[in-house]
Amino acid sequence: MAFGAYFIWGLMPFYMKALDDISPIEIVAHRVIWSVPIGLAILVVLGRTADLRAALRSPRSIGLGALTAALIATNWSVYIYAIVAGHAVQAALGYYINPLFNVVLGLVFLGERLTRRQALAVTLAAAGVALLAYRLGGLPWISLVLPLSFGCYGILRKTLPIGPAQGFTLEVILMTPLAIALVAWYVARGEDHFGFATGDFDGETALMLLAGPLTAAPLVLFASGAKRLRYATIGLMQYLTPTMIFLIAIFVFREPFDRIQLAAFVLIWIALAIYSSTLVRRRHR
Repeated sequence: MAFGAYFIWGLMPFYMKALDDISPIEIVAHRVIWSVPIGLAILVVLGRTADLRAALRSPRSIGLGALTAALIATNWSVYIYAIVAGHAVQAALGYYINPLFNVVLGLVFLGERLTRRQALAVTLAAAGVALLAYRLGGLPWISLVLPLSFGCYGILRKTLPIGPAQGFTLEVILMTPLAIALVAWYVARGEDHFGFATGDFDGETALMLLAGPLTAAPLVLFASGAKRLRYATIGLMQYLTPTMIFLIAIFVFREPFDRIQLAAFVLIWIALAIYSSTLVRRRHR
């Protein structure tokens, strides 16, 4: 189940590239709208609709849910933009450094202490980002916004007192009014790609409808797999997705990749190897 989740996420660049003539904001809006029925169906099957009703009656849950929804929507938007704009390599880098960024967030917000290996890994990752910044002539903002938004999402998501499926459904429900407003705006301007304005439900419309299942399915698979696997196993498996994105960007999308970028990625990969060794040692203990 965990492999299925990471594999689907790794193939997502193909899906996003098929929609590269559509605004990332419009894609995210439809991703939210078509995720709502999927999320509700999952809760019905799990018998967890009462949890969702309780969350919708709790101002604290609604406030936290709105905040996590804003963070995950930001993450989705930047990721989609990266793929359609030809910056999949930067997206891959962002998801590579995500676990190391989580270590830094734990240090800043949770008061956790870094081990020597973790400190070395974070330093090497920072050097890799700095090298890429030198190569680009500015900060690789895509590679930084992706782990920042997802890392903060993860920390706040832990404080939301409901399960993963309930939390996901709550988030997309809270985002739905804005998503519908955005779709209505595109329809009013005659710029929507779903076929509302023209009545022409073509291949793009079918792909937009797939946004819901493609969003919900891997999240449910991941939540189910994570409950049954060791933390160290999940920690190592998470590199499957950015590796697939990286290989697709280089060998399928043919994005430029020079020696300086390679050196930056090598530093990141060494940092991840050091970080992963701490997970394995912790598991043995």
